[in-house]
Amino acid sequence: MFDALIESIREDRSFRNIQSNVIAGITVGVIALPLSMALAIAIDVDPQYGLYTAIVAGIVIALTGGSRVNISGPTAAFVVVLLPVVHQFGVGGLLVAGMMAGVILVLMGVARLGGLIEIVPYPVVIGFTAGIGVVIATLQIKDFLGLSGISTSGSYFTKVQNIVTALPSIHWQEALIGGVTLAVLILWPRLKSRIPGHLVALFIGSLLAWLLSAGAHLSVETIASRFHYMVDGLSGQGIPPVMPQFNWPWNLPGKDGQTLSVSFGLFRELMPVALTIALLGALESLLCSVVADGMTGRKHNPNAELIGQGVGNIVAPFFGGIPATAAIARTAANIRAGGTSPLSAVIHGLFILISILFLAPLLGYIPMASMAALLLVVAWNMSEAHHFVRIIRIAPRNDILILLTCFLLTVLFDMTVAVAVGMGLAAALFIRRNMQLAEGRLMAESRVEGHTLKAGIAIYDINGPLFFGTARLALKNLTLADPQIHVVILDMAEVTMMDVSAMLSLESIVADLRRKNVALVISGLQPRMILKLRRVGVRYRVGMIQFARHLDEALTLAEHLCERGSGDKDQDTSKSPNEKGS
Repeated sequence: MFDALIESIREDRSFRNIQSNVIAGITVGVIALPLSMALAIAIDVDPQYGLYTAIVAGIVIALTGGSRVNISGPTAAFVVVLLPVVHQFGVGGLLVAGMMAGVILVLMGVARLGGLIEIVPYPVVIGFTAGIGVVIATLQIKDFLGLSGISTSGSYFTKVQNIVTALPSIHWQEALIGGVTLAVLILWPRLKSRIPGHLVALFIGSLLAWLLSAGAHLSVETIASRFHYMVDGLSGQGIPPVMPQFNWPWNLPGKDGQTLSVSFGLFRELMPVALTIALLGALESLLCSVVADGMTGRKHNPNAELIGQGVGNIVAPFFGGIPATAAIARTAANIRAGGTSPLSAVIHGLFILISILFLAPLLGYIPMASMAALLLVVAWNMSEAHHFVRIIRIAPRNDILILLTCFLLTVLFDMTVAVAVGMGLAAALFIRRNMQLAEGRLMAESRVEGHTLKAGIAIYDINGPLFFGTARLALKNLTLADPQIHVVILDMAEVTMMDVSAMLSLESIVADLRRKNVALVISGLQPRMILKLRRVGVRYRVGMIQFARHLDEALTLAEHLCERGSGDKDQDTSKSPNEKGS
């Protein structure tokens, strides 16, 4: 906790560094201002909730997290998760779920689970992010075309059907504003201007909306016309020009408009959602931190970052903040603008706060069609279509299967199901691949260099990891039918791991060999695995089970056993010389 802040203060406190971070903070603040409103609107809550999130969570996470340059706030990844929560539990339920997710994130950081990102396969990440992009884009068609009477609840097919049914109600002025805004967003980056393209696009869209409304007397829906607020008994339109105010999250309205009843039942209902928010927030934040490390050449502290994200998500709901996580696009913009410390994220939050206090009436003029166009670009960028297509072109068939499964499940059901199934499928395919790698085969005499195998000795080469999926496959050939075999050598030098299933399988084989009066020499097994075998009773027995450090030693032991015959097979000792050495 506070790792990034302390590190940045120690390294560089020069005026030039402070100046560059202030400029970077203002730059990313300009970018985050409309995005925060748009992402709040995308989950069917008032735009100020997104702004409060960028202010409170953005500042708190920057000061307490493990990355020096991450910019946190509402992100597109949360849209498909949070929208159903708002419909089911209202704004109050959403904030309580976010607070619970914050507690889970802190516990994950304390438990040092910052390596979580390393176990999520790339096809799973691209699959669900592409699916989220498709869902977000679909939801924006309503405002982009000015369609009326469309519900955002229900399955994906229901939403698409509702859009198609409502197409006759298109408002050409809304479609024109949306189309112009989208065109500016796409074309502006080609000019290589330092002015953010979305700022120009929203200004042009707002100006066009004003001309159509004032000059042609056409109805154009804006933030001010759709959203209303009441603060301290005073009502208004658009965004309230006040600072985020402290309020208990459960005092905000639920689904029925009434305040929530705090109870164990509420927390139990919200727990699955909170877990999803926490896992997605952790994944998104750690991905963002890895990208930032690649751009800056520095190394973040993943566990401290999880704790910082948790603290931010615990504090933000008390000031109207929805769940937050690190945003890759805003973080990249921060780095490119010269951000090197948490100061830039703090300035970004203060810039948004000042904008609320002094520019709230102007923000109300932004048309909803322009906000929809902005979210369409966000959805496109999030989908990472070029990576999606590239994986399909170059990846093995199993990875393509994982990618398409996660993508379709995200679109048709939800991200939670997609990630769970995707991770399960990836694990199953990984196990199958390892089963193919693990093998046990009888070695021919020519394979044993420098030795001539005496009659009665058989060598089996066991390779790869031995676990529940591979143990029986690798060891199945050890059921001997040849009565001429008196000693079996297991060359296990290339066995990389062994679980309890493999140990119990080997124990069964040892018992079978003992019944047949066949001695066993285990060669090259790592000391830590020999200790595991002792726990299940596979230990040194004179003339019956012996351990060798390498194959040459194993062959020498086997020859001696053949010469001795079966004497002393039932005599036990505690450890062999080799076992003592291990």
